[in-house]
Amino acid sequence: MTDRTLSRRSFIATGAALAGGVALASNAGLGLNASVAKAEGGTLTGACAYSSTNYSPVGSSSALILGAIWHVFEGLYEIDLHTYETYPALASGDPTKVSDTEYEVTLRDGAKFSDGTDVTAADVVNAFEKNIANDTYGAFLSFIDSVEAKDDKTVTFKLKYAFDTLLKGRLALVKIFPASLTDDQLSQSPIGTGPWMYSSIDGDDGGAIEFEPNPNYNGSHPAKADSMHWDVLLDGTSRTTALQEGTAMVMENVPDENAEMLQNSGATVDYVAGFNQPFLMFNTKKAPFDDVRVRQAFFYAINVDQLISNVMNGHASKVTSFLPESHANYHQASTVYTYDPDKAKELLKEAGQESIDITLKVNNNWVSTLSAQIKNDLDAVGINTTLQEEKINWSELAESDSELPYDVMLTPGDPTCFGNDPDLLMNWWYGDNVWTRGRSCWAGTDEWNQLQDLLQQAREATGDDQQQLWNQCFDIIAEQVPLYALFHRELATGYQADMIDGFKPISTTGLVFLDCAAK
Repeated sequence: MTDRTLSRRSFIATGAALAGGVALASNAGLGLNASVAKAEGGTLTGACAYSSTNYSPVGSSSALILGAIWHVFEGLYEIDLHTYETYPALASGDPTKVSDTEYEVTLRDGAKFSDGTDVTAADVVNAFEKNIANDTYGAFLSFIDSVEAKDDKTVTFKLKYAFDTLLKGRLALVKIFPASLTDDQLSQSPIGTGPWMYSSIDGDDGGAIEFEPNPNYNGSHPAKADSMHWDVLLDGTSRTTALQEGTAMVMENVPDENAEMLQNSGATVDYVAGFNQPFLMFNTKKAPFDDVRVRQAFFYAINVDQLISNVMNGHASKVTSFLPESHANYHQASTVYTYDPDKAKELLKEAGQESIDITLKVNNNWVSTLSAQIKNDLDAVGINTTLQEEKINWSELAESDSELPYDVMLTPGDPTCFGNDPDLLMNWWYGDNVWTRGRSCWAGTDEWNQLQDLLQQAREATGDDQQQLWNQCFDIIAEQVPLYALFHRELATGYQADMIDGFKPISTTGLVFLDCAAK
């Protein structure tokens, strides 16, 4: 019988596991066994909640395409998104340490792209150079000074500073593709070395992505079905219907109101705790949001317990630091926000802003269900709120001397699809990048400069020293809140356990069908 119990898996990510989990991961639970049988027949099917029209693996941040990339491409190392342990993929083993700032990585024997051409060190160098130059991934890879081909099978990484504990997890960001591909080919018809390859791609709402096994794959996670089909269904009801009718074996982002109905129909719904969050982001370039007291007032004004209970059906956890309490690097921040309207009014009064008029720009996805209560809570303390729900045009929010088109934004985010070490997660939203220069506009403040100094010290530190530096970072972020979570959400994934073997949900957006077979 199908298990109808709602389960809650632990969020077990650790910075140490990202950096050093290879020895354990290669022998335990990651399926790294070259004798795994290849395609066993049938079609794996999924219903995806996000869309995209750019399929390039360079700098991708699309939830849909990142999921596809996990199947079609490999990095030198990969991260098991169920455990956040790092294991060798295109690399034959751990990096060889030449010095504190130089490492060599050897490619696995016989690695080929899906078109049958050999993978060479030159392909790896090209992929890294393109990603280092990319606005999205470049900040994550800024520790690299140069990447060179020592020979056809060996890549040399020279670093700007010691980065030992975080190295493998960060190298996993870059997926390898033939250096011969043009930018147009990369964005529309890319090829890689993963167990699957694209047969057709239509990532628009209502479209589909078709995959077939890569006949030249010689890694440890071969395709175990004859084909794979993902429908792109942004509407939660459409995904629910697909799962109920069996046209999809798995659906991501189950609407809470549909969970019980799916269970009653025989499907399994798993809630997995993680980092996923709705956050408020302020245009700190614009008064009065340049005043930290005003920003803090928002977080005291909003009744998060009520949001979690009424809107999220209890499937979320309160924020007591930048990281959720289930994260191994968690440390409670010096500032923890509780529902306190009087405190919010007091802060606004101190800032000379007892009554202000704002427009809250709300992304037109699941966070829009939070906006009505948030407006009521803000109105009650003198923050007179007009809601503006729309699909966010992120291209409007770039570094610019002109006034940015928003006051405060409510939108979701989750960079754990890239990895889970605290440096990566903090650097995503608070590093020297488009988020701080063109979105929150927090870059250049004294507190931002202090945060960058602490992050850099932590990159070069190890053990307790590294953790203590990260703790100071958590304190600054919680106090300054240029962008900060309201809660950490549990992600709901639905699947038909009697139709698919080996499937396990993850705590971030995207679906992982590696090592899965159709029943």
